[in-house]
Amino acid sequence: MGVDVHAISATSAQVTWPRSPGCLDTFYSVMYSPNWNSLQATFERKRFAHEERLPVTQTAAHLANLLPQTTYLLCVTCQAANPTREQCQVFGTPADDGDGREGSGRELAAGAWLSGCALLLVVAAVLFWLCRRRPRPSLVTRAVPSGRPYSPRGARVELEPA
Repeated sequence: MGVDVHAISATSAQVTWPRSPGCLDTFYSVMYSPNWNSLQATFERKRFAHEERLPVTQTAAHLANLLPQTTYLLCVTCQAANPTREQCQVFGTPADDGDGREGSGRELAAGAWLSGCALLLVVAAVLFWLCRRRPRPSLVTRAVPSGRPYSPRGARVELEPA
């Protein structure tokens, strides 16, 4: 049985399968579940999260309420038995951005990060400029016991008349 999954969106998918002339039951069983890694080894019917029974006259189904950015295992059988590997298909749903564009959330985050970095660089440059422009403190003059001002390294200090 060739199960085909198409028209996949973030929350829905269309499934088709060929009619099975050997199906003696009155229904097809469409089973699907997220986290397909845990199911793939055994294909046990009871481990599937969702199961829909459709009349044997129907060979298509619409799956709704799927989770965005999730991988699913989907199986279609014509009897109430565990499916085989040939009756199954793995498919994934894309991310749901809200505006229909893939990756816009990542682009927004990257833009905000770059803007923040540019702002920090400007602030750092302004602070550096202000620190370099600040006047340096002049040499401190102090009086020596003789009453005359002291200047280091023999610099000449002129006193203003009082």
